[in-house]
Amino acid sequence: MTNLLQKINSPTDLRLMSRHQLKPLADELRQYVLDSVSKTGGHLSSNLGTVELTLALHYVFNTPEDRLVWDVGHQTYPHKILTGRRDQMHTLRQWEGISGFPRRDESEYDTFGTAHSSTSISAALGMALAARTQGKDRHAVAIIGDGSMTAGMAFEALNNAGVYDDINLLVVLNDNDMSISPPVGALNRYLARLMSGKFYAAARNVGKSVLPSPVLELAKRFEEHAKGMLVPATMFEEFGFNYIGPIDGHDLDSLIPTLQNIKQLKGPQFLHVVTKKGQGYKLAEADPVLYHGPGKFNPAEGIKPSASTKQTYTQVFGQWLCDMAAADQKLIGITPAMREGSGMVEFEKQFPQRYYDVGIAEQHSVTFAAGLACEGLKPVVAIYSTFLQRAYDQLIHDVALQNLDVTFALDRAGLVGADGATHAGNYDLAYLRCIPNMVVMAASDENECRQMLTTGYHHPGPAAIRYPRGTGIGVTPDTALSSIPLGKAELRRQGSNIAIMAFGSMLQPALKAAEALDATVVNMRFIKPLDQEMVEQLAASHDMLVTVEEGCVMGGAGSAVAEAMAAACISKPLLLLGLPDKFIDHGDPGLLLKQCGLDAPGIETSIRQRFNLVVKPAAKLAVNQ
Repeated sequence: MTNLLQKINSPTDLRLMSRHQLKPLADELRQYVLDSVSKTGGHLSSNLGTVELTLALHYVFNTPEDRLVWDVGHQTYPHKILTGRRDQMHTLRQWEGISGFPRRDESEYDTFGTAHSSTSISAALGMALAARTQGKDRHAVAIIGDGSMTAGMAFEALNNAGVYDDINLLVVLNDNDMSISPPVGALNRYLARLMSGKFYAAARNVGKSVLPSPVLELAKRFEEHAKGMLVPATMFEEFGFNYIGPIDGHDLDSLIPTLQNIKQLKGPQFLHVVTKKGQGYKLAEADPVLYHGPGKFNPAEGIKPSASTKQTYTQVFGQWLCDMAAADQKLIGITPAMREGSGMVEFEKQFPQRYYDVGIAEQHSVTFAAGLACEGLKPVVAIYSTFLQRAYDQLIHDVALQNLDVTFALDRAGLVGADGATHAGNYDLAYLRCIPNMVVMAASDENECRQMLTTGYHHPGPAAIRYPRGTGIGVTPDTALSSIPLGKAELRRQGSNIAIMAFGSMLQPALKAAEALDATVVNMRFIKPLDQEMVEQLAASHDMLVTVEEGCVMGGAGSAVAEAMAAACISKPLLLLGLPDKFIDHGDPGLLLKQCGLDAPGIETSIRQRFNLVVKPAAKLAVNQ
């Protein structure tokens, strides 16, 4: 433990320190973040970049009485360390450990649970107006990154907040010129012009030479706030905010006096700070994307290439996208700011004129795709399952209602491990299959994923292909762009008495469980259209039916089977296995599946318990192991 950091058990301890102690404390805090993340894995670049900003905010504001709302929240490790969780950092993102994001039930300093972007200003405005309503002199601070400012929700909140001139609201724009993917769009260009503009630099120099000494003294006292008075009116001022900045987000001598002065002001305030992702760790500074969310690594050596020979599903998608684009000039690739995460780096290189990163704007990405489809192009929207939730109205109203030809590649379907409930793709099967005109598929291996992508792409309407995070089972995808029959399942194991209908990633554990049960296993492949004929055949030839899916049971694929049986007037015992009706915490993916009974022993045990089957000695031994 370092000398200064070990004295900090809460922000109260921090506020007892002198100003000159904060710079060495920042160095210790940055090193502690690096050491911690290298042992557990997690978000690194973003956290190294917010060390000084975090110190300054807790030093100036009376947290937790004053509310800090961190947008996305993947930059809150310094915040966690300073708010009493330093000694828990070794449990970060692990089962029963602390979360990688702010959580209200984890600490009173985590005033709002975040992990999806662009929510902070809305939440902080609600807190500021609540304080006004309750007659409390309390501040609310939203810390939002430049990438998160590309979402419409952020501007909806700015538009709403700007009319209240008697609230204690501060929006801090953490401008690091780097979201997960490179920044895009007009806002990024505007911020770049604002920081590099000649008028801004000239105004600073003129101020030094022509302002009378009393005003110069005032400028020194207000430091960076004075700069804000010398630049032209900004876009943020047009929203009703008092704009201050840009200032150096790593300079505590600028940050602290500026925040202290802002704290005395009434009305909506907007502070523009410039930081650097990976600050203080040269490897992360040089490649902040690589060090955005690393696993365990040696800080002295840096991240080494993976030795795994298995392809990830993301890589399978990326290769398919390039192959299909070469075969069809109508293909357009779209990502909402997840070029790397969705495997589109190579596609952008090969087909730059057909690649669109729309920023963190999931709603826009879907309607943008709908517009392209209206003109006869073939858009493919690469999006995480959890983020498609943010564009649900657009999915229904703008795509499905008009039966437009848009293909959705849903990465990170099912449990995602260390990122936890906020990023888990547990609900797509339920929220997609109820939409008319949708085709919904779940891939069980790498080759099937590629085939399903081709099938969905050629389907003349909206289609979604879900696939899990991480590597597949080791199947080498066929290089051909082949399809599979629409709505047709496949028999994978013939057994007797019990039939297991497996969807997507659950096929392999279902096959293992079936060996001990002598059960039939069918790879259902399609959630919609469901293979009704296969369901009826299985019901006719088996006494007990089971469905298993890595998605929520309520309204999911198993529910589709139950509805199909009811429609056909079939009355047979049916067991639905899947994720329970609760949010699943962060942890190792294998452990989480085991906790939910979705590994092979868990599936076998659930089937035996439900149907009162006798446990054979060998099977019982396997379960106990």
